[in-house]
Amino acid sequence: MVKPINTLLFDFDGTLLDTNELIIQTFQHVLGNHYPGKYERVDILKFLGPTLHESFNSVNPEKTEIMIQEYRAWNIMMHDELAKEFDGVSETLNLLKAAGMKMAIVSTKKKDMVLKGIELLDVDGIFDVVIGMDDVAKTKPDPEPILLALEKLEAEKENALMIGDNYHDIEGGQNAGVRTAGVSWSIKGEEFLQNYHPDFMLHHISDLFEIIKQAEN
Repeated sequence: MVKPINTLLFDFDGTLLDTNELIIQTFQHVLGNHYPGKYERVDILKFLGPTLHESFNSVNPEKTEIMIQEYRAWNIMMHDELAKEFDGVSETLNLLKAAGMKMAIVSTKKKDMVLKGIELLDVDGIFDVVIGMDDVAKTKPDPEPILLALEKLEAEKENALMIGDNYHDIEGGQNAGVRTAGVSWSIKGEEFLQNYHPDFMLHHISDLFEIIKQAEN
């Protein structure tokens, strides 16, 4: 028997807030300084999703820390100029909260940067819990951050849905034993996400209403 959905766990960047251009331009800035002409936009797509340590370690472990410092400095400076919400996000989240949903952010970013991004949305009081990379020992796709969010929400995994734009979100949700939803507006594309077999695919964030309704029947 399918359990109703009363808990929504959201990735943040690329799912609720469109930070794709911000992230790409930040990587271009940092990598361009260290490796001029080596990294094109298409080469940077693989860095969207993993932690900064994972991404820069794959480039040059000896320069990881300095490149992370440069990344964060430029990213903070350009954040509010380049980041914006995806269509319908604030409106939909407010309606879901009014309907009684428990909601949390589960991100691979540092918590302070997630909170900075939340300020660009009209979602005061919407999220009961925010989990960043500094709250856990292991990030998605490890189940730890998702299970921590459920614990803090006092929610059951059988009633939860993890929503995200990258394979880390889908695999993380599967590893934690919750249902999963990909978002078709992922910069990596719907076809890429379908390879990881999410339970649902959103084409607009308001599709969540129908998914929740179906789970109740």
